[in-house]
Amino acid sequence: MSEKNYYKVMLDVYREKREAAEARREKNLRIVHESVPGIAEIDNKLSMTGAAIMSFLLEGGSVDEKIEALRARNEDLRQRRKRLLIENSFPADFTDIKYECEKCADSGFVDIDMCICMKAAIAEARLADSELGRVAATQNFESFDFKYYREGAELDNIKHHFSTLKEFAESFDSTTEKSFLLLGDTGLGKTHLSTAVGVTVIRRGYNVIYKTVQSVMDDYQQVQFRGGDAEGIEKYYDCDLLIVDDLGAEMATQFTVSCIYNLINTRMNKRKPTLFSTNLTATELRERYSDRIASRLFGEYVPLVFKGTDIRRQRLSNR
Repeated sequence: MSEKNYYKVMLDVYREKREAAEARREKNLRIVHESVPGIAEIDNKLSMTGAAIMSFLLEGGSVDEKIEALRARNEDLRQRRKRLLIENSFPADFTDIKYECEKCADSGFVDIDMCICMKAAIAEARLADSELGRVAATQNFESFDFKYYREGAELDNIKHHFSTLKEFAESFDSTTEKSFLLLGDTGLGKTHLSTAVGVTVIRRGYNVIYKTVQSVMDDYQQVQFRGGDAEGIEKYYDCDLLIVDDLGAEMATQFTVSCIYNLINTRMNKRKPTLFSTNLTATELRERYSDRIASRLFGEYVPLVFKGTDIRRQRLSNR
């Protein structure tokens, strides 16, 4: 779903929410008008306020005293109405319109600015549709567990990587350019933390793509050899943040190496941040890829080397 469509869909959602709130109020009004004598008459008098003010203006002369008297009368009517509701076992605000967000009255906007509630709703919709939606609840910064790392250098190392990536994600904005290369054996927390970055940045309102390197290469092949739409790879160049997991797991061919170089170089030129994770060592990356790729990865990306013992194995051994 495109960004424009998320906005359009959410406008419809908010319209339905607002209409539902108004319908609930109308239903409650009918209930009290039918069951509490006197409230319908009070509401009718209150609804004539505008007409009364217009009449004062047409009569000419000083209207301040008349408007003040009208204001006092209306306040008295509202207090009588509240007492009638309470005396008849209704909450005082039973007929008030109740929006989910009082700030924007379920319109999605405060004046001309999008309300924070609508921004959050769009972000959650984007997250649910992303590759991260399935794991967002379990692979986030809050759920990261340091108990699997030994005291000392190992624990200090992971705490540094955690705080670095958390700060990056929580301060991410349209000017962010920093990219990261996460290196280390399998099961050391690279995927968990890269997922946490993606979830956080999406919830900040940015467009994030999270893919395995093989999925990315499949899209390149679809465009290059099977007549696929170029949009299938353009998204990788234009998204606010690209996260590519398991670099080095793809089949190494001249084509895939060329695609990875093109991906890295294009995003660098566009000043778009990227996060790669890999089980390969720095030496293995240099051996596997061309100097053009290695020089960019180690010259332009912040390397974070993960150390420790496979967390999955630790969990199995503790069962």
